[in-house]
Amino acid sequence: MVDTAPRPHIAEPAATTGPIPLPTAHIDVASLGRALLGTWADARLRARKLAADPAMHRIEGLSMAEHRERTFQQMRTLAANGQVNRAFPSAIGGADDHGGNIAGFEELIIADPSLQIKAGVQWGLFGAAVLHLGTEHHHTTLLPDIMSLAVPGAFAMTETGHGSDVASIATTATWDQAAGEFVLNTPFRGAWKDYLGNAAVHGTAAVVFAQLITQGVNHGVHAFYVPIRSADGEFLPGVGGEDDGLKGGLNGIDNGRLHFTDVRVPRQMLLNRYGDVDEDGTYTSPISSPGRRFFTMLGTLVQGRVSLDGSATAASAMGLTIAITYGNQRRQFTASSDTDEEVLLDYQRHQRRLIPRLATTYAQTFAHDDFLVKFDAVFSGKTDTDEDRQDLETLAAALKPLSTWHALDTLQEAREACGGAGYLAENRITGLRQDLDVFVTFEGDNNVLLQLVAKRLLTDYSSRFAKADAGALARYVVEQAADRAYHGTGLRRLSQTIADFGSTARSVGQLRETNIQRQLLTDRVETMVSGIANALRNARKLSKVEAAALFNSQQNEMIEAARAHGELLQWESFTRAVDRITDPGTRQVVSWLHDLFGLGLIEKHLSWYLIHGRLSPQRAQAVSAYIDRLVTRLRPHAQDLVDAFGYEPAHLRAAIASGAEAERQDEARAYIARQAAAGTTPVPEKSMTAKRA
Repeated sequence: MVDTAPRPHIAEPAATTGPIPLPTAHIDVASLGRALLGTWADARLRARKLAADPAMHRIEGLSMAEHRERTFQQMRTLAANGQVNRAFPSAIGGADDHGGNIAGFEELIIADPSLQIKAGVQWGLFGAAVLHLGTEHHHTTLLPDIMSLAVPGAFAMTETGHGSDVASIATTATWDQAAGEFVLNTPFRGAWKDYLGNAAVHGTAAVVFAQLITQGVNHGVHAFYVPIRSADGEFLPGVGGEDDGLKGGLNGIDNGRLHFTDVRVPRQMLLNRYGDVDEDGTYTSPISSPGRRFFTMLGTLVQGRVSLDGSATAASAMGLTIAITYGNQRRQFTASSDTDEEVLLDYQRHQRRLIPRLATTYAQTFAHDDFLVKFDAVFSGKTDTDEDRQDLETLAAALKPLSTWHALDTLQEAREACGGAGYLAENRITGLRQDLDVFVTFEGDNNVLLQLVAKRLLTDYSSRFAKADAGALARYVVEQAADRAYHGTGLRRLSQTIADFGSTARSVGQLRETNIQRQLLTDRVETMVSGIANALRNARKLSKVEAAALFNSQQNEMIEAARAHGELLQWESFTRAVDRITDPGTRQVVSWLHDLFGLGLIEKHLSWYLIHGRLSPQRAQAVSAYIDRLVTRLRPHAQDLVDAFGYEPAHLRAAIASGAEAERQDEARAYIARQAAAGTTPVPEKSMTAKRA
């Protein structure tokens, strides 16, 4: 249940044009670091120890072929280590630990994102498909070799022509009654399976998704286990493919294309947990609805989105650790002294660039741990109902876009904040930025995912107000209890109607209060969802063409509503995390960071709050002014806040975050001090000019 108890009051500083006195507070870095590690701290620490091994690190400047081979050899180390197999059943050497498996896997981004994603393809997609879509026969006969890497495999779902539209893929698996086999075909070029990790070089088998056709009926998308290469690396009869070649990042992964021409697949190689074909060609399924069956099958593979959310958050944390450490050491310009140059992080603009992004990264870290708890509960069977799985899919579709977009934005800003040094490959930021670029379209295009979230929000809305009159819609307030935070859509109850809330005067001091921020953020989601629902209310009465056009006219609003929903979820997680902190000094500083995140969301969407009358222009102006004050308060604690992420030099591997910059600055300042002491400092020309004048 969400604890909404008020936090200790923070005095509002008086308006002033001079420096703002900084409150005294101290962070317990060790305890905060433990909180940031989350529920599976031990799994993360074990993975970080492995990621610190130089043998697991990316080497800059390798050719694509060399990088691929190094990554594959590192995969062998992972297989021997066993951590990547924690989610598999204990009966075949796993640990039945779904949350711990993902937590440890996410930390591999520290070593090399290529290694992490290639491992994700092998064990999180290829192996997980066999685990979750197959039955005991497949588990005992196929999984051991997948777990040991004896059979490297590809996850052949995406097609060149359909991308995120999995339901419309064109590959077919047609039942041949006479032979008792399926016949697999990619009937045209757009049906080729594309962008598949392990497909270009290393994969010897694949889980192939195809339209299952038997007795003239298409039963929709199903998965088949298909060998694709012989022991000598040659394609098997009927199988062909191409190398995707050099990419914008992740070049340690051998992405490629596959196509199939009359490839025979034994009936037993249909992964038949949710759909089976008898020897006489009769199709059966425990799920009668084709649509529900399709989404159930895809829902079992949600862990890819879960891990991308965590990995992107970790990349943001690393980028900020590098940039803030460097900004605390690098000096530039003598703004307040004739001799000493200013530390970059003492400049307000530098603080504004990095510290608000740090607040968002903290919010995402706490939200991801809550998300991972939900994931583990579903996949362990503790709370595995249809509703729980739908909620998990909605969470994945809401959070993964926000964290992956934030990672690209944060890494770019961190790179710029480090100047030319940030552009050097040795300082990691550019490499991380390149490798994470694909995360925004990997495992579902972010904009498509947010549309799925919006549809879920609209479904929940319409189920309550399907027969409501206009007055009821105008008074719409979502009635989900607070303890449904990670079991439902995440919408919250307000104590006022929207109309009442909009007319209530707010001071900047009140905007710092947890409940006021909750109301503002929740109100925005509710108002946006109800507005879209009203706009689409008559869609059922229209022709298919007209209804599609109406829906398309609301697409942007749907995406923005879903984004607001995801931001609300992150804010709620951050709020709960603050309440769990017991050390007073740490709680004080993290409370400021929490306020910065909440007010930052309001500032980002100020136009909405102004247009809808939720804030006056004066209040809106005060939001930005108070954010500046919060950033100033947090500046002395910035280093502790990034140190709490717990990344060691072997994890960051960035020269500018190693202390080398501080040594250079100390050397320069000592040199100038010696000149001054000896009286050998040259006289500046401008001072001579001033004397003559």
